[in-house]
Amino acid sequence: AVLAAVVVIGWGSGHADAGLVRLAGGSVPGVLQAAGLLFFAFAACARIATLGEEVREPARTIPRAIPIALALTLLVYAAVAATLIAVLGTAGLAAAPAPLADAVRVAGAPWFEPVVRAGAAVAALGSLLSLILGVSRTTLAMARDRHLPAPLAAVHPRFAVPHRAEVAVGALVAVLAAVSDVRGVIGFSSFAVLGYYAVANASAWTLGRRLIPAVGLVGCVVLAAALPLASVLVGAGVLAVGALIYAGRRLR
Repeated sequence: AVLAAVVVIGWGSGHADAGLVRLAGGSVPGVLQAAGLLFFAFAACARIATLGEEVREPARTIPRAIPIALALTLLVYAAVAATLIAVLGTAGLAAAPAPLADAVRVAGAPWFEPVVRAGAAVAALGSLLSLILGVSRTTLAMARDRHLPAPLAAVHPRFAVPHRAEVAVGALVAVLAAVSDVRGVIGFSSFAVLGYYAVANASAWTLGRRLIPAVGLVGCVVLAAALPLASVLVGAGVLAVGALIYAGRRLR
């Protein structure tokens, strides 16, 4: 609702210039890096698949939910991005520390700025909850396969949720948010997501239809390599450590 109000205020204020919303030229590395970072924003849609044990008719519900979530997310992002560019311009948007708040202020509605900031806080909390929801289920599966400590595979007897995994993931996210630069964490997260999507595409290669997995694998590798160097180095280091631990366990 807050994002819809920002779009209405922006386009209805008379301060929006539709001519600013156009496809602009840019360097290929810059476009690829932006695409890699933006990948982080769509990652939660695929986490719907981790809820197979907790939804009714998962074989029917999940394949429908994922494209619907992707389409709605794309529409919302496109509408908000077009509004911000039309009101602030590309240079103003790049320099804005709080783009949504700056947009409503420039559009002549400073009274709505506190609502935008409150909405952003609620949205951030919702994103955190979706992160904990999806990653905790992945943690549960890895703990069941003994790739993570077995106690994380516990399921609450009353609420039927992986409560230990949820607490562990929540604590880890809280620590990262408190001590790290959020932009760096986003870059690392994008690299990690692209890494395991690359693994998923490589695995799908064995199922027979190879064109889509091949395109997906190449796309993931290219976008991951285009991310900021620090994110690539840290992400590659974490993956390498994980691979060594896995290989060591297999050898034993």
